Amino acid sequence: MEGSPRLRMLSYVVIIYMLLAFSWWSVLLYVKNNDAFEAKTTYLKLIKIGSKQVNSESEFLLSPEYLDLRSKYKRQEYMIFGEAIVFIFSLMAGIWLINRGYHREVQLARQKRNFLLSVTHELKSPLASIRLILETVQKRKLSEEQKQQLTESGIKENDRLTTLVNNLLTATRLETIYKPTKEPINILTLVDEEINRLKLLHPGRKLNLKKENSLPEMNLDRTGIVSVISNLVENAIKYSNENTEVDIQISLKEDNLLIQVADHGIGIDLEEKQKIFTQFYRSGNEDTRNTKGTGLGLYIVKQIVAAHKGKIKVKENFPTGTIFEVTLPLNQ
Repeated sequence: MEGSPRLRMLSYVVIIYMLLAFSWWSVLLYVKNNDAFEAKTTYLKLIKIGSKQVNSESEFLLSPEYLDLRSKYKRQEYMIFGEAIVFIFSLMAGIWLINRGYHREVQLARQKRNFLLSVTHELKSPLASIRLILETVQKRKLSEEQKQQLTESGIKENDRLTTLVNNLLTATRLETIYKPTKEPINILTLVDEEINRLKLLHPGRKLNLKKENSLPEMNLDRTGIVSVISNLVENAIKYSNENTEVDIQISLKEDNLLIQVADHGIGIDLEEKQKIFTQFYRSGNEDTRNTKGTGLGLYIVKQIVAAHKGKIKVKENFPTGTIFEVTLPLNQ
């Protein structure tokens, strides 16, 4: 990407040159048009006066021949101005398209770079932890309690790797062949199981689940809905402080299932809200970012919700934090 700014600067120089050149040629064309009109007017005046067809300047200016001549050159003058305006607008539109394309390419390249960096980190960290655990078990004599602790740590790191791989596979499927495999699901049981799993993964965080006592069975893609809940809760945990709570609510809203995940973290800027569902998008720079992730979670959530003909909204949680709200039609 080092050559891109130079290429962009060169394109601006060419555009400015084209504008100046066209402006110059437009002025020359306008002057030539006026010169031609003046010359033909003088010639016509000499003929009229020489043949005694007119006796004064005012009579000449009212003659049909002069009026036709003036009308013809006025039309040419308007044509010159019209073509100039159309060209300038076309050139400005081209500049805007070039700018937009450039920004998109730069943003895409940055997102891909960040994605590679984050995936590399997400893979290396748990692999290094698992290797350390195995080496510790191999080289040291440990008590049963220590073995249990190390085993639990290894399982957590393995789950972290599994989640990453599943997200990568899901993102790939969403781009190509993903179709929800729907089956009757008790949504309350599914949510309970997933929240309990997340509580084990994050024992220091308080996850508050609020749900209605009875909800009808729904035809849903079990794997997809688990991914939606998991990614939303993991995202809430990731972007909020350790001493804050995450609230999950499952309820009915008219003819829709409503899933809300609210945190009390740093919140999301208005500009970021337009981008967070983009594939690979993560705010900030990957070299200095403290939060983990690949930029796939919210993209996966949006695509799965859309595949279930649902909608997802992001709202502010007062006084601080963010609320993600998913609505899924009951009749799938």
